[in-house]
Amino acid sequence: MGGTRELDDLLRAGREGGGAKRMEAQHEAGKLTARERVDLLLDPGSFEETDALVEHGCRDFGMDGKRIPGDGVVTGFGRVDGRTVFLFANDFTVFGGSLSEANARKICKVMDLAMEVGAPMVGLNDSGGARIQEGVGSLAGYADIFLRNTLASGVIPQISLIMGPCAGGAVYSPAITDFVMMTEETSYMFITGPDVIRTVLHEDITKEALGGAHTHASTSGVAHFTAGDDAHAIATCRALLSYLPSNNMEDPPLKPTSDPEDRADEALNSLVPENPNLPYNIKDLIQSVLDDRVFFEVHRDFAPNIVVGFGRLGGRVVGVVANQPAFLAGVLDIKSSLKGARFVRFCDCFNIPLVTFEDVPGFLPGKEQEHGGIIVHGAKLLFAFAEATVPKLTVITRKAYGGAYCVMASKHIRADYNVAFPTAEIAVMGPDGAVNILYRKELSEAADLVAFKAEKVEEFRKTLANPYVAARNGFIDAVIPPSKTRPKLIAALAMLANKRQKNPPKKHGNIPL
Repeated sequence: MGGTRELDDLLRAGREGGGAKRMEAQHEAGKLTARERVDLLLDPGSFEETDALVEHGCRDFGMDGKRIPGDGVVTGFGRVDGRTVFLFANDFTVFGGSLSEANARKICKVMDLAMEVGAPMVGLNDSGGARIQEGVGSLAGYADIFLRNTLASGVIPQISLIMGPCAGGAVYSPAITDFVMMTEETSYMFITGPDVIRTVLHEDITKEALGGAHTHASTSGVAHFTAGDDAHAIATCRALLSYLPSNNMEDPPLKPTSDPEDRADEALNSLVPENPNLPYNIKDLIQSVLDDRVFFEVHRDFAPNIVVGFGRLGGRVVGVVANQPAFLAGVLDIKSSLKGARFVRFCDCFNIPLVTFEDVPGFLPGKEQEHGGIIVHGAKLLFAFAEATVPKLTVITRKAYGGAYCVMASKHIRADYNVAFPTAEIAVMGPDGAVNILYRKELSEAADLVAFKAEKVEEFRKTLANPYVAARNGFIDAVIPPSKTRPKLIAALAMLANKRQKNPPKKHGNIPL
């Protein structure tokens, strides 16, 4: 009985973390405790904790008498919607959630287990960073974690929830993972904080402006999702996991739907404006086509000229990549190329078919883009689509001009099923620009410039800038009524269900970074 009481006392001490006052402070800051977060993430009663009794071994700087079972991080495994998930959760009430050698070993252990059994890894980050009292030992712990993040990349899904501070070396682990979620007003990420910037660069900036959720979601692109609070972030994480396979050897989970596979939507026949210069919202098309009109968007606030996210077609998970004519006319630039390439490569890693909706007038011109490396960054999106071996389906809704046509999952880079709306314009450039170049001399001499140009634009559109030229050459498989997009995609996806395609034997490609 005495041994049982001792165990109970130790476990109780671990569950209490830094004590009632620090838990209260956590709540006052708008944050849940580590164990409250774990309970929200996992199916009720499914959590199995590991290394609950681990303590640090530091004897310096007054740490010898300060030991709490668990040492500031909760680790273990449980289930989300019945599927196994591994996790760690920093406990900010214990030494500010700082990383020691001991809790780094705890985290590495569950990461190794997740790899061995093929299950997702979720990190609930709320940490002051490396434990200063342990010196290089804590830094070594971070490096051990980074290595495992890297080796697990493309093998199991990795998700990071930033629910408090995450600074210095601690930011690199989330950066390697597949998805980053940040809570608004209670989390931040940066390499060096405002105090260092003030001292070194003499610039004043707040933590929120430097590395808050909004900054990383809209400006840097580090964060894929933002959430109003911890509960919202965890609900988003659970929803994300519902679209993902447990590992790279499995297919994403099927979800039966009552949404008819042959459902047509006549509204789509008038979605694309007759005037090619008028915008429309590509999300209207995406939502109309997907099962139950549900679209789980990723990276919503970053580079809105391209839209990426998950949905289902006939119960099968798909990754959607779409140009957005409602923002910058859907043009590709540096940020949208990076956003698209990252998402495409994730889907290819985890056997998620890609559906591309294309309406792209080209790459954004200008000195800023050229000096920023649009050539190499645009090539990343091209590389990602060309490298991908999952089923690839492409719908050209309107503009498909120049090199951007090639990049956006064209037939020429191994897309499997390519169709176009009758409104599609597939050409080297738009009719207006083409006429200006082809008829420069005639335009300068025309008696009625407006009429002459209109005639030549229409002639160019009928001769080259339409989907039927591409169809005659086999570069698209069909011209379809927009209303039939959903049934056509579902039929093609079912046909491609057993697709097997391999790249040439190699260690890995050299994507232009």
